[in-house]
Amino acid sequence: MKRRIPLGFVLVAYFCSCSAFYLPGLAPVSFCEKVKDNEECEVGLSLTNHNSWKLKFDFCKDEKEKRPSENLGQVLFGERIESSPYKFKFKSAATCQPVCTKTYKKDSKLDAAKLDFLKMGMQLNYQHHWIIDNMPVTWCYDVEDNQKYCNPGFPIGCLVTDGGIAKDACVINAEFNKKNTFYVFNHVDIKISYHSGESEGWTGDRLVAATLEPKSIKHAVDKPPSCDNGSPMEVPVEFKEDVSITYTYSVTFVENNDIKWASRWDYILVSMPHTNIQWFSIMNSLVIVLFLSGMVAMIMLRTLHKDIARYNQVDQEESGWKQVHGDVFRPPRKGMLLSVFLGQGTQIFIMTFITLFLACLGFLSPANRGALMTCAVVLWVLLGTPAGYVSARLYKTFGGEKWKTNVLLTALLCPGIVFADFFLMNLILWVEGSSAAIPFGTLVAILAMWFGISVPLTFIGAYFGFKKAIEQPVRTNQIPRQIPEQSFFTKPIPGIIMGGILPFGCIFIQLFFILNSIWSHQMYYMFGFLFLVFIILLITCSEATILLCYFHLCAEDYHWWWRSFLTSGFTAVYLFVYAVHYFFSKLQIIGAASTILYFGYTMIMVLIFFLFTGENLSFDILTIYRMPTLVMMIKGI
Repeated sequence: MKRRIPLGFVLVAYFCSCSAFYLPGLAPVSFCEKVKDNEECEVGLSLTNHNSWKLKFDFCKDEKEKRPSENLGQVLFGERIESSPYKFKFKSAATCQPVCTKTYKKDSKLDAAKLDFLKMGMQLNYQHHWIIDNMPVTWCYDVEDNQKYCNPGFPIGCLVTDGGIAKDACVINAEFNKKNTFYVFNHVDIKISYHSGESEGWTGDRLVAATLEPKSIKHAVDKPPSCDNGSPMEVPVEFKEDVSITYTYSVTFVENNDIKWASRWDYILVSMPHTNIQWFSIMNSLVIVLFLSGMVAMIMLRTLHKDIARYNQVDQEESGWKQVHGDVFRPPRKGMLLSVFLGQGTQIFIMTFITLFLACLGFLSPANRGALMTCAVVLWVLLGTPAGYVSARLYKTFGGEKWKTNVLLTALLCPGIVFADFFLMNLILWVEGSSAAIPFGTLVAILAMWFGISVPLTFIGAYFGFKKAIEQPVRTNQIPRQIPEQSFFTKPIPGIIMGGILPFGCIFIQLFFILNSIWSHQMYYMFGFLFLVFIILLITCSEATILLCYFHLCAEDYHWWWRSFLTSGFTAVYLFVYAVHYFFSKLQIIGAASTILYFGYTMIMVLIFFLFTGENLSFDILTIYRMPTLVMMIKGI
C-alpha cells in the first residue's frame, strides 16, 4: 500500500455559492458565527475521513456519511474523502470534546484484528492527513537550527521497542518510555486562524491557517473525558487485556489579519527546507549543460570545419564519417517499432510541456487537488494527432507500406501496455480491499476517452503524415557498406549506457522529491524548478545524443537511428535503478501486494520516461532537420 494513502481524517467546509469568477478549487469561503440577512457565509465545519481500505483503521465514523465530488485526477491517485463525526461551529471554542470510544475485547478475534491493524499503522508511521477549507491542517514543530517545520500530516501513533528505543514521534515526549508499547495519538489541539476581512472588502471571516498538536491521553472509562495532566494512552504489543481508546479534540479560533487569504499557504511552503537543495540541483544541471554545449560547439565549429577542409582537398582520400554518406539514411531495422515509439514520445513530450507550463502559472497548484493528473490525462487524449503524424511520416520515410499496422500500433501499443499494467495493479487493490482502487465506471470512462477520442485523432494525424515523407538529400547505396571493427567505446551497448548518465545527473535530485510526493505524501509545489530542470533535461539529452552520434559516425558506423533513440532513452534505466534504491532505503513497505504495487506503478513511470527522453529534440534534429554534422558532411561531398 502506498504510504501516501494512510488513513486519517480530513477537515472540510461546505462551500457556499459564489457569483464571481474563480479558478476551480481556489474559491474563497467566508465563515461567520451567525448568518445575517443578505449575507453569504458558512457557520458549521464538518470533518471528513480519508480512508484507503475496506478493512479500515478503527477510528470514529460518521453516521450520516457524505462524500464530496472527486475529479479524475483524485480518483486515479486514490484520494478518497469521506465525512467523519468531528463537527463544530465557527468561533465556538471547545475543550476536550469526546468523539467516540473504541473498545477491544481480548476474546474477540475481530477486535484483535482491528487492533493489530492499528498497531501496524503505528509501527509503519502512518499519518493522518486533515484538510480544512481545502487547506491542510499542519503539525508544526521545531527542527535543527531553530527552524520550524510544518508537516501536512501527523502520525496515528508511535512505538517504543522492547529495547527501550523511541521510534518516530515517540521522541517528542519523555513519558513515552515504556518498553514494548504503542502510544496512540487520540487527542488533538486544533488552532484555526482567520482573517476578519477588515479593510479587505469582503463579508465574513476567511480561514488563513490551521495547525494542531497531537497528544496521547488515557481517559477514564465511564467518566467525562479530561485532557489535563493525563497519562499517555498505552497499547501493549501483546494483547492480553481489554483496551479502550477514547478520541477527543479541542479547538480554538484566533484572529490574524497579518496573513492574506491569497498567501495562506506560505507558512507551509516556506517551512519546507528544499529551496537550497533545488538551487544546488539547478547549478549541477547547468554545469552539465555547459560542459556538453562546449563539447558540441567544439565539434561543430572546429573539428568539422577542419574535417571538411581536409576532405575537400582534391588529393585527399575520403575517411571517417564522409565515407558513410551513401548509407547514413539507410532505413533502420524494426523501423515500424521505432516510428511508433517516436510518435508516442512526441505525444508525451507535448503533454508534459503544457502540463508543467500550466503548473508554473498556478493553475495546477496543490490547492487544486487532482488537477495535475486530470490535466495530463486530458492533454494526452487530445494529442493523438501529433503522435499519428510523426509516426506515419517517419514510417513512410523508412519506406514502410503497412500503414494500417503503423497507425494501430501508434494508437494502441504503448497506451495498451500502460493500461494493462494499471489494470493489474487495480485488480490487486480490489483483492486487498483498498478504496484506492479505481471504480469500474472510471475505467470504462478512460477506455471511452482512449478509443473514442485519442484513437480517431491518431488516425487523423497519420492521414496527413502519410501524405509526405521526409526527402533524403542524398541517394542511399544499394549495397550496404561494411562497418569496420569498432573500439570498445564506439560499440552500441557501452555508448548507450554512457549516454544516459549525464541526463540522469540533471534530474536525480528532483526525482527524489517527486518520489516523496507520490509515496510519502509529501507536498510538491516547486513547479518552477521542475520546469527549468525539464528544459535542461531536453538540452542535455539533445547534446549528449549529437555528441555520441558524431563519434560513432567518425568510426564509420552508420547505424545511428536506434542508437540515437536509446542513448537518451537509457536514462529511464537509471531512473528504475534509483527507484529500486529508494524502495529499499526510504520506504517501509511490507507484504507482497504492496511491493508489486510499487514496482508496477514504477514500471509505468519508466516506460513513459523512456519514450519521453528517447523522443527528444536531438532526434528531431537528427531526423527532420538533419543533424548539422550530416548537413555539413553532405555539403562537403
